[in-house]
Amino acid sequence: MQTAAFLKDLFDLSGKVAVVIGGTGELCGTMAVGLARAGAEVVLGGRIPEKAEKRLAEIEGYGGKGYFVPVDVTSRESLEHLLDTVLDRSGHVDVLINGAGINSPTPFLDVTEEEFQRIIDTNLSAVFRSCQVFGEYFVDANHPASIINLGSMGGLNPLSRVFTYSASKAAVHNLSRNLAREWADKDIRVNTLVPGFFPAEQNRKVLDESRVLDILRQTPASRFGNSSELIGATLLLASSKAGSFITGIEMIVDGGFHAMTI
Repeated sequence: MQTAAFLKDLFDLSGKVAVVIGGTGELCGTMAVGLARAGAEVVLGGRIPEKAEKRLAEIEGYGGKGYFVPVDVTSRESLEHLLDTVLDRSGHVDVLINGAGINSPTPFLDVTEEEFQRIIDTNLSAVFRSCQVFGEYFVDANHPASIINLGSMGGLNPLSRVFTYSASKAAVHNLSRNLAREWADKDIRVNTLVPGFFPAEQNRKVLDESRVLDILRQTPASRFGNSSELIGATLLLASSKAGSFITGIEMIVDGGFHAMTI
């Protein structure tokens, strides 16, 4: 088999349907484009139609297919509507990415109950709901699938200034590992994709000059990541061939940040 054919066989997602919750955002939007370029029909789940239109235009520019379904991740009914819409329109779901998230740089003693619950509900409870809603479909239909939950460096080690965010992501990592154990015998793989520091809407508010210098000193690659550098890991975890024995892991894409100690 020639190289191109070999790689296509490993990573080809033709005929697959990928639901990307948070797909109107910067990182997950780029991941969605990568999935579409690998052959998947991509469903962008999000809140802002205008951002979805731009991503869909990019997908179509590469000859890919996709559409937008509005979703509120804090509502189980909205997630159920998302699933029902995709099943009605596409017939099945093979890949689920949970990437919606919010952040806040509030000092710990100033974090209110309302802010804490809002971040937990969006970053953690939403993943719980989504995995239940889509997981029930995967299990009942005896349908192999890949679930990719977006984690964070703050989920591996506590990061200053983002207390609630770090706590929520640590719980997402744990939930993902538990689901991987629960569903491995059903060929439902659950992994956490952990980006290092990638400039995106939710972290720009904490990236002042001193913060940037601290991050770059801690990152052996000496730079921030580019969102396109998440595509390879996404395709590996999504592929039922290349990633067939990968479940319950944290796939870290961070330029070496997590390897640093002193």
